[in-house]
Amino acid sequence: MTQAIAGLQGGGSLREDLEVSIEVERARQKGHGKAPRTLAEKIIQALPASEFIDRVEIAGPGFINFYLTPIATQRVLPKILTAKEKYGTSQIGEGKRIQVEFVSANPTGPLHVGHGRGAAYGATVANLLEAVGFDVHREYYVNDAGRQMDILAASVWLRYLDLCGETITFPVNGYKGDYIWDIGATLHREHGDRFRHPADVIFADLPPDEGQPNGDKEKYIDSLIDRAKTMLGDDGYRLVHRQGLNEILENIRRDLEEFGVTYDDWFSEHKLVESGAVATAIERLEHSGHVYEKEGAMWFRSTDFGDEKDRVVVRENGQHTYFAADIAYHMDKLERGFERVIDVWGADHHGYVPRVKAALAAIDDDPTKLDVLLVQFAVLYRGGEKVQMSTRSGEFVTLRELRHEVGNDAARFFYVMRKCEQHMDFDLDLAKSESNDNPVYYIQYAHARVRSVFRQLGDKKLVHDIAAGNNNLDRLAERHERNLMATLEQYPELVEQAALKHEPHLLVHYLRDLANDFHTYYNAHTFLIGDEALRNARLNLIESTRQVISNALALLGVSAPDSM
Repeated sequence: MTQAIAGLQGGGSLREDLEVSIEVERARQKGHGKAPRTLAEKIIQALPASEFIDRVEIAGPGFINFYLTPIATQRVLPKILTAKEKYGTSQIGEGKRIQVEFVSANPTGPLHVGHGRGAAYGATVANLLEAVGFDVHREYYVNDAGRQMDILAASVWLRYLDLCGETITFPVNGYKGDYIWDIGATLHREHGDRFRHPADVIFADLPPDEGQPNGDKEKYIDSLIDRAKTMLGDDGYRLVHRQGLNEILENIRRDLEEFGVTYDDWFSEHKLVESGAVATAIERLEHSGHVYEKEGAMWFRSTDFGDEKDRVVVRENGQHTYFAADIAYHMDKLERGFERVIDVWGADHHGYVPRVKAALAAIDDDPTKLDVLLVQFAVLYRGGEKVQMSTRSGEFVTLRELRHEVGNDAARFFYVMRKCEQHMDFDLDLAKSESNDNPVYYIQYAHARVRSVFRQLGDKKLVHDIAAGNNNLDRLAERHERNLMATLEQYPELVEQAALKHEPHLLVHYLRDLANDFHTYYNAHTFLIGDEALRNARLNLIESTRQVISNALALLGVSAPDSM
């Protein structure tokens, strides 16, 4: 059965996002169980009368089909026109506090297109949860206290030395993007030669880098970091470190804000260390009996909880690992009273999930409160060719460049067109095209068309009477009108489904269907007709359609233009 359904979905006979539940039960005795059609007949006989149900029929082995009266679908229009921006919202979340942490990219460089997908997805999931009544806290975790930040500081210092006139051989494991030059230039402009040291002294007696005999890029960069800390001193190194962090973090903030992504808190890893939270988390692991020492390092016995191997929490040099900080961060989240915490991570972190949950279980926190949503990388195509990217070398398309090329609306929309765990091909040419093949253009055009109709209404010195339209909804008897109203009625249910399943792509599919229903209606019928009663009813219908498109696009972080 499962293979058959998968084959139908792969062949296009069934939608890929359609979920099918298959349950097979064996009767304990041959005589047990009731014939489905017989049971269906009894259910139908017991149904109360309703003005919204035209008839009920049994189909096949026992399916019950309900046929609605016209009034059942027509009543959706007054609901929409009264609720306006609130239509589709609900309170099923009952005000429960949920934290959504997303993007949280290391502040070691600009956001690239991969981060953009996590940003669009996380922001939309948060919007959807808020729309159905959850109290949502949006958070960015700033990894500002780890080894990658030390590599960034060393990279900035070396570019600064370049500008001072020193001849530098850049490490294989350093950050090489142009943005490192820019930060180094700011450092040189503000501090002159204050941090300059002779290159031959800096590199003296360091172990070989990768590419040299017996070279090791990890040992080399760590030795270079130690040299930078020694030669710059605590104050100097801290200043260089902070220069790199602040400039990159400010650019990240700006990129996300311009992308329509904002946060309630930017949570610093450094504060976790300063507050003693990391030390507390490690102590709780020790007290639980799941930590042991080996080769000078402290290990969490995560294999006790199903992990494939144990994990280091404190290195042999006494420094905590990223993992230890992450344990402390999730411990802090739950201590803040969130009933659920949702992490949006890159798909390359899939192996990280069980160890974090294992650590929470080990310190007697509830790992079931943590949901981790994994987002696959986005692959860009331009002119049918894949755009090559390498983050460490600095050869990548930044989120800012993508936004400038295709615009915020197309970027936000395209990023959530598929399930987050599915690979995504981002067609830059399609995203920029002004055609019906571009889904975001097609949907926005439906909104703009309605606005255009109402501008024409004003030009003709006519008035839209909503009350009169509501009193004549029975005039909306055309097949296109019935289809459109039926689609509008599905919207609240769709929002709840997309929110609870964390699947914004369901909203995308809905909008495409709604826009198609509207454009088909628009092309088949005239709205500004002489029949005033029918005109007002049709205006109610298309204004309701515009309102729902606007509401749904807002959840996606996409604008609803009045003209195109």
